[in-house]
Amino acid sequence: MLNKITKPTFILDENRCRKNIEIMFQKAKRNNIEFRPHFKTHQSLEIGKWFKDLGVNKITVSSLEMAKYFAEDWNDITVAFPVNILEIKTINHLAKKTDLNLLIESKETAEFLKANLLSKVGYFMKIDVGYHRTGLSPDDFVRINEILDSTENSEKLSFKGFLTHAGHTYHCRSKKEILRIHEQSVELIKPLREKYISRFPDLIISVGDTPSCSVAEDFSRFDEMRPGNFVFFDLSQNQIGSCKINEIACVMACPIVAIHAD
Repeated sequence: MLNKITKPTFILDENRCRKNIEIMFQKAKRNNIEFRPHFKTHQSLEIGKWFKDLGVNKITVSSLEMAKYFAEDWNDITVAFPVNILEIKTINHLAKKTDLNLLIESKETAEFLKANLLSKVGYFMKIDVGYHRTGLSPDDFVRINEILDSTENSEKLSFKGFLTHAGHTYHCRSKKEILRIHEQSVELIKPLREKYISRFPDLIISVGDTPSCSVAEDFSRFDEMRPGNFVFFDLSQNQIGSCKINEIACVMACPIVAIHAD
């Protein structure tokens, strides 16, 4: 087979990939939480069908363009990236035909959507649990309340809950380190549930990174999991401790055309 590969070629082991999906699906089932896998890694309608074979009916994406692509087969989509209000036309197009969830991190964005949405949309607030890339501080109740208050009487916007992504688990080099960050995330998000659950009885706490979702077993304090990279895994995940070598489902085969010993 390898001597037939003439250019860089992506090779996927379907059996391993399906097994990875099944394992994560069963983990969510054991914990009695929603499985909303992130599709940014595979970005494939065909692989999406392998999730559907198990009964998965909700997904996560990282852009509106990706949401448009997957809306062909999926009608419950969370865009786990802060809203770009310049894309309101696309948002309205998608919201008209799908159950769309967006990510809001400011009162200004919330008020813009409230004034410009044409269809109903759910929204999550991104909470920073230590990655420090984006999101609200878990104890920033002033800004959280501003957003909630500004959308409380909206006919188009409905608050779904809080979304986290412990991306700093990718800096770990052992399962013990990953579990430590997982527990820290649990403790950081716990006061938010306690504070808002009476106001929002259907509040969703959503967790997302592949290392935590792969290594941790207890997700009883979460309502939804959104891992993405697990579908293929890779050598980085193996170094972190998220997977075994024989769980990596893909490889890039690249012909060598020149060797320079120096």
